[in-house]
Amino acid sequence: MRGLRDKVAVITGGGGGIGGATCKRFAEEGARVAVLDRNLAAAQAAADAIIAAGGTAKACACDITDRAGVDAAIASVEGTLGPIDILVNNAGWDVFKPFIKTEPGDWDRLIAINLTGALHMHHAVLPGMAERKTGRIINISSDAARVGSSGEAVYAACKGGLIAFSKTIAREHARHNITVNVVCPGPTDTALFADYKEGAGNPEKLVEAFRRAIPLGRIGEPSDLPGMIAFFASDDAAYITGQVVSVSGGLTMNG
Repeated sequence: MRGLRDKVAVITGGGGGIGGATCKRFAEEGARVAVLDRNLAAAQAAADAIIAAGGTAKACACDITDRAGVDAAIASVEGTLGPIDILVNNAGWDVFKPFIKTEPGDWDRLIAINLTGALHMHHAVLPGMAERKTGRIINISSDAARVGSSGEAVYAACKGGLIAFSKTIAREHARHNITVNVVCPGPTDTALFADYKEGAGNPEKLVEAFRRAIPLGRIGEPSDLPGMIAFFASDDAAYITGQVVSVSGGLTMNG
């Protein structure tokens, strides 16, 4: 895709799943990739794989719920790779229970990771982008935010909030030539989906129900997401901002 070579891309939750696949794709497009993850070993493994393939990458341990840690990670990335051109907010977590069986402690952690953590990342990166008058931000929400999902009430609320926040930031920073767009995965074979299945009474029956409901006939793979994420970061999407796209095999079709 046009315009990604030598750009500095920060991907949170980059140690595996959708984040890991996204790091790999950006590196293949010639970007310099900062792999941020709470699990430094996972982040380093992803960065090492990129470097072994001839790309440029840096691993950073980063808990996005810790603002001081976020600031330190961003400073480290910029000190090594240069000013940040692209931010992909991908890190997330969920607990799979009916809402009335959750506790306020669950809500606090869900909000801290899925909403406040993304706010920390924006707040740390946006000033530099605004000063340079250029930037691309892609926020990974969820189709749970668009249509709801049983057992994920607070997660869906956080991801819905991230969509509304993204649209507002897109408006506030359009004058700085910063675009902000949202990608909503549907059911995707990640560690989070594995946890979701474990919360079901019959995991295989749940997976089969999803397969039947998805027009393309399969659960998504992490590799299905990076194409759309990279597109939003590229020059090909320079005139697109404030948009939300589902990557769900047709399970959800929003106009």
